[in-house]
Amino acid sequence: MKHYELAINFYKQKGPRHDKALWAIRQKRDKAIKEVDEWEELREKASKIKDEVINNLQDYVKEFIKNAKKEGIELFFAKDAKEHNEIVFDLLKEINAKKVVKSKSMLTEECGLNEFLEKRGIEVIDTDLGERIVQLRGEKPSHIVLPAIHTTKEEVAEILGESNTDPTYLTHKMRELLRNEFLSADAGISGANFLVADKGWAVVCTNEGNADLGAVLPKLHIISVGVEKIVPSMRDLGVFLRMLARNATGQKITTYTSIFGRKENGKRVIVLVDNGRFERLNTEFKETLKCIRCSACLTTCPVFRRSGGHAYRYVIPGPIGSLLAPLNNKEEYSDLPFACTLCNSCEMVCPVKIPFSKQLVKMREYVTKDDFAFKFIETSLHSPFAFKLFSKIIRLTPKSILKKALNEWSKYKEFPTIPPKRFIDG
Repeated sequence: MKHYELAINFYKQKGPRHDKALWAIRQKRDKAIKEVDEWEELREKASKIKDEVINNLQDYVKEFIKNAKKEGIELFFAKDAKEHNEIVFDLLKEINAKKVVKSKSMLTEECGLNEFLEKRGIEVIDTDLGERIVQLRGEKPSHIVLPAIHTTKEEVAEILGESNTDPTYLTHKMRELLRNEFLSADAGISGANFLVADKGWAVVCTNEGNADLGAVLPKLHIISVGVEKIVPSMRDLGVFLRMLARNATGQKITTYTSIFGRKENGKRVIVLVDNGRFERLNTEFKETLKCIRCSACLTTCPVFRRSGGHAYRYVIPGPIGSLLAPLNNKEEYSDLPFACTLCNSCEMVCPVKIPFSKQLVKMREYVTKDDFAFKFIETSLHSPFAFKLFSKIIRLTPKSILKKALNEWSKYKEFPTIPPKRFIDG
């Protein structure tokens, strides 16, 4: 099913509640950024830092690897998702791991790590509250920061076998269940929000502390992270830490901001992942690599708020997902760049100033450039003779045939009446 069909189904069931919940977060975000007088200056600075990184990505990756090794961290480089999963599996196999606790990581979702490990006999326990909820429901996350925003408290109570639907009670219940998983896990896996090139450190920002437990309690801690997450220095990191939580949830800063270097009571490994990122540097979509996954573009998007994340069918939904998904599979996700009104709300809230509207228009060209129908329409619109001929054919074609030809469009909209004469004919 395409986006609009899934979106309509979702809106009928949960759309108004979902819209209201996300708009409340957008309002918290707006309030939080007003506390920072230099917010627009920070946006400009953050954008320039990310431009510097993606324009010199190879050099920053080399610098990070050199400094991380000095720090005592073991590093691997994965060219794609398959290689990433195999590296992680080999590391777990070395210690005969049977169970891993995993904190929130969009990179592991992108690589399909959970399914890969489970097929090979390793139990994966997602420990972020929202991630654990969707894992128990057999679903994928529907939001970058709020993976279970589409679920109700009644649905959460049901998966826990509880009659009490109080959110605080359910949170404590889940915490109680997860504590035993941490204590019995053989390894911990996490993502990272940032990598500091001049220190070789990984930075993880969370609100629940589960990433810290997974990093400290087991003997092996694996960090899976995309190469674009690098920032040049600790000074640059400070710019993003001031913006990330404010833009994501309306907080001044996340509850936990953890910096990981050498692991004193075991081994820490970082798996740097390319998976098409270096190739993207040479395209007109390289600015998507600036994204820090704050999710503000999702929370503000009028389409996402009403359609839900699962309607996008890709691991990262919303405006940024509409750019990333077709780069991953143009045929499968060709509809997503059109799941947008071009209202520019996403661009206005983006902390690194990704030009979403221009990028989405370019992406529409990218996914349709080999489409015969679009080529025919483009030719007609560029030729006065062809346009005149096309308009005559349309007027001579019975409405029933037109409706059938435009079935996907007319299914949800009233087919317009075509005037018998063209405007220029008087």
